[in-house]
Amino acid sequence: MSKPKIAIVVGSTRAARFADVPTQWIAKIAKAHADIDVEIVDLREWPLPFFDEVASSAWVPSQNEVAQRWQKKVAEFDGFIFTAAEYNHAPTGVLKNAIDYAANEWNKKPAGFVGYGSVGGARAVEQLRLIAVELQMAPVKSAVHIAWGDFLAVRQGEKKLEDIEHLNQAAAALVNDVAWWAKVLKAARAADAITGEAQAA
Repeated sequence: MSKPKIAIVVGSTRAARFADVPTQWIAKIAKAHADIDVEIVDLREWPLPFFDEVASSAWVPSQNEVAQRWQKKVAEFDGFIFTAAEYNHAPTGVLKNAIDYAANEWNKKPAGFVGYGSVGGARAVEQLRLIAVELQMAPVKSAVHIAWGDFLAVRQGEKKLEDIEHLNQAAAALVNDVAWWAKVLKAARAADAITGEAQAA
C-alpha cells in the first residue's frame, strides 16, 4: 500500500496572514516523516464562494465548479493538518466555508491542528474538533498551540518557530499521531472498499 498522503491546509487567506510561518514550519517537520507524503493546500488557491448550494454535497451534488474541484482535491488525501488562526474565539470563516463545501471526502480520515492566537488558538481548535467529529473524521489528541508570547516573538522577528523547543516537541507528536491514524484508517477504508465490491458482485 502506498504511503498516506497528508494535506496541510492553510486556514487563512488574509494578505497580512501569519499562517505561512507555521505552515512552512509544520510542513518541514511532516516532510521529514518517513511514513507519509505531504502537500500544502492553500485556500487562497481555492476561491470558493460563501456556501450557497441547495444542500451539503453529502446529499446533493454541488453545482459550483470550484466546489467540485475542491471535493476532488480533498478526496486525494488520507489525513489533514489544519493551521487554525483564532478570530473572535473561533476558526476563520474561510476555513469553515471550505470544510462545509466537502462532505464524504473528509470521512474516516485523521485531522490535526496547529493553532495560534491569544491562547494558542485553543478555542478555534476545539470548535474544529467538534466539526471534524460531525464529518466522521478522527481528530488526534496531539496539537500545536502557538501562544501569544511565542506568536509575538516570532511575528516580531525575535525568534523562529524552530527555535522554540516545546513547539517542536508538540509538532513532532502531532505529525506522529496523524501519520499513525492515516495509515490505520487508509487500510480500513481499503478493506471496506473490498468488502463493498464483494457484496455488490
